[in-house]
Amino acid sequence: MLDFNHRGLLAAVRPSAQKPAADSKLVEELQFLNEGRVEMDSAFGSELDGRLYTSLSGLSNESLVTPADRFYIRTRASQILPKPESWAISLDGLVAAPQKLKIADLQTAAKPLGLHLMECAGNTRAAHFGMISVGDWAGVPISEILSRAKAKSSATQVLVSGFDRYVANSVTSTPGASWIFPLAELAKSGAFLATQLNSMPLTRDHGAPVRLVIPNWYGCACIKWVDQISFLDDSAASTSQMLEYATRTHQVGAPSVAKDFLPARIEHAAMPIRVEKWLVNEKLKYRVVGILWGGNGAIQSLGIRFNPEEDFVLVDSLPSPQTAPWTIWSHTWNPKAPGRYTIRLALLKPELHPKRLDSGYYARSVEIIDV
Repeated sequence: MLDFNHRGLLAAVRPSAQKPAADSKLVEELQFLNEGRVEMDSAFGSELDGRLYTSLSGLSNESLVTPADRFYIRTRASQILPKPESWAISLDGLVAAPQKLKIADLQTAAKPLGLHLMECAGNTRAAHFGMISVGDWAGVPISEILSRAKAKSSATQVLVSGFDRYVANSVTSTPGASWIFPLAELAKSGAFLATQLNSMPLTRDHGAPVRLVIPNWYGCACIKWVDQISFLDDSAASTSQMLEYATRTHQVGAPSVAKDFLPARIEHAAMPIRVEKWLVNEKLKYRVVGILWGGNGAIQSLGIRFNPEEDFVLVDSLPSPQTAPWTIWSHTWNPKAPGRYTIRLALLKPELHPKRLDSGYYARSVEIIDV
């Protein structure tokens, strides 16, 4: 199944995708070092302390969409979340006339809106970077909601709030599911009120009956359990959620006024998701498989290195232009000696320097025993 081209490079295909060739054998997939011992692909905890971390190691070009029951969760539903049948969204603030959006009307108006990636701004190595997923969404474009509101001329900001009352106190999070967006920015962002994930109604843990999705923005801004949309002016104070995530969304300090917040967009990022050990023609070879996501515009060249003293070299296989929410790449690797190696990526063409990628935030380490 591993094909070599004229340069002796491994083809970028998941090993299980096709029948292995007679002269190649997958020996094992290496474990990444210094990462958390956490449960993957299964929800645990409750309310603000509830989580689900998505395992990325099995990603392939044939399985780019995350199953809904494995889509990451940063906060689970409140135990006192109202029943969806009576749900309505208040549309108020600096508008000509406040109104209510009934959930039944939103569900009726929902339409397919494509594949979109979501990542928690607090995605960490301790969670195997498992707070990132891709879903196939359906809902109502937020631009349609904003236009029907008939905002006053003084309205420059939009507050989107979600139900945020819980039975238990949290040891990890601050209640307050809300974010304030510049009106013009939100209108052109491609954001939508989602009612379905992967052709099924949202579950409670994923924001049912309705959540906000903003393509290419961190999940902290993609408010779940939306029950209020308010039009505000430039004096609006930053919400508790904005302040909690100020550092993780690369703000300059923690602005007290919402209009001073930068958009919480996901910059270009890349990381390995598995390292395979192969026996090919009786020789050991390693293959690094990873993902590239975020940012705007295609990346022509991705660099990889395994030691800090090395220069970045071109990744063997990187589809370009990238057309999916995340792109799978691969690289053949022949380590010269046993030892620990730290795998880092860089954007070479165009040469870009996103904060997290350049800082080594997504670097992952492995132990090589056999060469």
